[in-house]
Amino acid sequence: MACISVWASPAPKSFSFSRQTFPLLRQTQSSTLGSCSIYTRKLGENLLNKCKGRRYLYTTSKRLSPCIVRLAAMAGEMRAFDDTQTPQEGAKQERVGFWTRMGKSLEVVPGSPGFMAMIPLTHLLCLFAPFCFSWDAVGLALGLYIISGLGVTLSYHRNLSHRSYKLPKWLEYFFAYCGVHAFQGDPIGWVSNHRYHHQYVDTKKDLHSPIEGFWYSHVGWIYDTKSANERSERPTNVADLENQFFYKFIHNTYVIHHIILATLLYAIGGFPYIVWGMGVRIALLYHVTSFVNSACHQWGNRAWNTSDLSTNNWLIALLSFGEGWHNNHHAFEFSARHGLEWYQLDITWSIVWALQAVGLATDVKLPTNAQKRVGFQK
Repeated sequence: MACISVWASPAPKSFSFSRQTFPLLRQTQSSTLGSCSIYTRKLGENLLNKCKGRRYLYTTSKRLSPCIVRLAAMAGEMRAFDDTQTPQEGAKQERVGFWTRMGKSLEVVPGSPGFMAMIPLTHLLCLFAPFCFSWDAVGLALGLYIISGLGVTLSYHRNLSHRSYKLPKWLEYFFAYCGVHAFQGDPIGWVSNHRYHHQYVDTKKDLHSPIEGFWYSHVGWIYDTKSANERSERPTNVADLENQFFYKFIHNTYVIHHIILATLLYAIGGFPYIVWGMGVRIALLYHVTSFVNSACHQWGNRAWNTSDLSTNNWLIALLSFGEGWHNNHHAFEFSARHGLEWYQLDITWSIVWALQAVGLATDVKLPTNAQKRVGFQK
């Protein structure tokens, strides 16, 4: 095998690769083009690499002879990269790429095939409910409904979306993981969508805007792939979550957690536990959450003259652990308490209050009397 050594040439007619064409490397490098190796060196250095049949082109900041260009053309393939990157950094980038690809393939967000398949699948399971009835299966569904539903209200909504209070990280992650099993998306996606909802509330940019009709705000927006693509092009608004390993891990492995739960339920109680624990429970929780987006922007009373269509709906509040006091929420988005009046039952707030009493919830935000007086009260 013949190896050709090409030295840096000071000739006026020499050719140099610009940074726009190929990265200029700071250190001595070697490469192979086809079956030939090209060596470059600094003054006083003489490095030699064996030909390995790879078609890489390394360049340095020195001006190189035009023969390099001709050799590259003969090889028919050029590939440039910066070998100042350490093997550890390369391996890290490869791992990041793997998790990103996995997360994309397992993505369950509004507009994704996984999410669009989830709704009819869970409703299909509900059809078997009368034939798989047992009190233990119903009790299981109710228990998981409370756990995953509170995970959405306590964690996804009031803690992560609005930062209405703070929790120790271990407890924050625990509540978030409970919300994961509501099957409404991972924390990063859910929080991003909700923050955009408040930013563009009841306008055409609102992802589940009621001005598009009741059914669109309830379920149609999930099947609106055009709107989903537009949202994906918006700047990220969840950098606080994306910078945490836990939320990135959940984002990239979201479906796996539901497969594990379904497998566990089947091992314990067979198909009836799947029907009630993964079918009835998820479908019911989905509709209750969606009624906050749809019904609570159309039906109910308004205690505050907000700039949107939000209403307070006592029935939805009862089913959603206090989220139905939606007009109160839009008047004071930062508030950890949505049921502002003594008679407005808000189970989520009761739990936050209890956590605050034992010192686990801190920096709990509530509207002051002064804020209420100068607010939008009717």
